[in-house]
Amino acid sequence: MKILYLDCASGISGDMLLGALIDLGLDPGLLRKQLGKLPLKGYSLTERKVTRSWFGARKVDVKVKGRQTHRGIVEIRAIIERSALPDIVKRTAMRIFKRLVEVEARIHRIPERRVHLHEVGAVDAIVDVVGAAIGLHELIGLEDEDRPGGRLVCSPLNVGGGTVRMEHGLLPVPAPATAALLKGVPIYSAGPQGELVTPTGAAIVSTLAASFGSPPAMVIDGIGYGAGSRDHEGHPNVLRAMLGAEWPAAETSEGQVIVIECTIDDMNPQHYGYLMERLFAEGAREVFYAPVQMKKNRPGVLVTVVSPAPLLNELARVLFEETTTIGLRHRPASRIELTRRMATVRTRYGKVRVKISSMNGRVTQVQPEYDDCRKLAGRRKRPLKDIQTAALLAYAESEETGRE
Repeated sequence: MKILYLDCASGISGDMLLGALIDLGLDPGLLRKQLGKLPLKGYSLTERKVTRSWFGARKVDVKVKGRQTHRGIVEIRAIIERSALPDIVKRTAMRIFKRLVEVEARIHRIPERRVHLHEVGAVDAIVDVVGAAIGLHELIGLEDEDRPGGRLVCSPLNVGGGTVRMEHGLLPVPAPATAALLKGVPIYSAGPQGELVTPTGAAIVSTLAASFGSPPAMVIDGIGYGAGSRDHEGHPNVLRAMLGAEWPAAETSEGQVIVIECTIDDMNPQHYGYLMERLFAEGAREVFYAPVQMKKNRPGVLVTVVSPAPLLNELARVLFEETTTIGLRHRPASRIELTRRMATVRTRYGKVRVKISSMNGRVTQVQPEYDDCRKLAGRRKRPLKDIQTAALLAYAESEETGRE
């Protein structure tokens, strides 16, 4: 399976993603040819090599010519559906726009049909979104009804800070639409002030990314850098994209990890969810909480983190920053892991990846991928458990067919 990992240490925008895809090997001529299938005039797409804080990268610009009209979801759908683009590219682009419009409608308390992208922004967004769908289809393949696609994985997003001036005035970063699009996505603020994640960039990754966190196990084939407009001193304003293949799991093996623990009895319970997200984002393998009885007979929480040994300092920093603990314990531990591989099965609801764990060549566990099942449950309006059951049955049937 092909994997594209996006390192968003300087945020993400539509043009940064296009620049990174071109830097990875997407043919800009092919991109322009495919975009030319849209019944959309009055713009040009240019790309050039630039440096951002001494990093070489590709900068993509969409230049709009003349006066453009406001466009709503009806007009955008007509433009995309009337094009000669592949159906999977059309569907992917419309999924992104539908999510963007749904969020804008909730923010402004208006029907979706009344949401409009204004003039230049509308053209820019159409090119960025459709261009991203074209690029991802070319480099990793988009998942379709009759074939599995590659996997897009994204790091936690650096959203920036301060304020940004928009059509509706001076707004805090992240802007309202961006913040709403990133519900459930790990974010943080570091480095230069200003808007680092645009609504278009947020819409693309929140719609298409299979997961957010550290890079998955993969063999890297290529690395591309897409440049943002500003050049921040000491902070490369680039989106790094790493393209590769899923790394096949090794045979059942033993390895060394560290176990980090601390006990807490004076922290707001709301903070534990965010703490877990931060720890996983920094590379923890496991994080879990257990109730304990502490001194003075106070109920408390035992926080346990399992991780590779080199991450001790980073995870300790997170624990001290995000909790009220003033000390922690750590110890080495041995770990035995089963052989794991991924397969894709076809169900009546759509395609689902399943994680297959084996010991000495014998399958011991089959687990449907939660994110795939969750997306299908929402799309098909079915209970999550129905999707998971269908995936397990589809796997069992495929095994029977294979034996025959």
